[in-house]
Amino acid sequence: MRTGGSSLSLRLRLRLLRDHVLVGLCVVALACAIVPLVWVLWEVVAVGAAHISWEFLTSLPNPPTVGGGGWANAIVGSGVVVGIALAIGIPVGVGTGIFMSEYGNNPLGRATRFLCEVMAGLPSIVAGIVAYGLIVITMGHFSALSGGIALSALFVPIVAITTQEALQMVPRHQREASLALGVAEAPTTLRVVLPAAMGNVLTGMMIATARVAGETAPLLFTAFGSRYWMEGIDQPTATIPVNIYTYAISPFEHWHTQAWVGALVLLSIVLFLNVAARTLWARRARFMAGA
Repeated sequence: MRTGGSSLSLRLRLRLLRDHVLVGLCVVALACAIVPLVWVLWEVVAVGAAHISWEFLTSLPNPPTVGGGGWANAIVGSGVVVGIALAIGIPVGVGTGIFMSEYGNNPLGRATRFLCEVMAGLPSIVAGIVAYGLIVITMGHFSALSGGIALSALFVPIVAITTQEALQMVPRHQREASLALGVAEAPTTLRVVLPAAMGNVLTGMMIATARVAGETAPLLFTAFGSRYWMEGIDQPTATIPVNIYTYAISPFEHWHTQAWVGALVLLSIVLFLNVAARTLWARRARFMAGA
């Protein structure tokens, strides 16, 4: 009996040791993920906040040999390009996700899922080259529209996959309750299942928006850039990511500083959109719940 108890105690100590080792490894992995992120954020905020100004947010760029100037045209251009991507990507992405979740138990649905997974890992420069070949060459010039379409190609698969997964997490009894009341399948999906999953769908949209808002390579081939205000969506336009890239590799020190400020502005815009979207949805959820 004593030997058996000793063996049990040894196994228990080994299990506790393995538990502590695994927890320690998880903590190390967490630190490896968080420390670089915090370091990057700290650098962007510390350097960018020290040089941000009202002039930077409201004026056009100055020549490189002249100090000062701003990125107002790039801020507006990024908003337009990302807005075009969202206008195309949200209905297409959510619609594709609904199809894969609710009507995709067939070869077409499985093929669509596979294509979305492949597209989600597509290098952004490939989307830019394709948009350049299909749109820019056809139009004969760069444009904000071609930039938005290129970004939408990166936006759609992320939203489609997250929408499918969010819809599949909705309990089956909610669908059955709606169908039992005589509601058809399509209205059930749009009025019952989709609203129940909207929180997770919105998270997928925000993740996709954060990705496309910071993409540079597709915009180098499509929107290209400009030192002036955008004259229309069919014309070239400056964008924040392209400006960050251009200014960061320049030999001018004050341009390097403006690149840091641009990174801070881009980070702030993405953060604001995430907070605003989640706040509005939370208020809507409380209103629908009668709180």
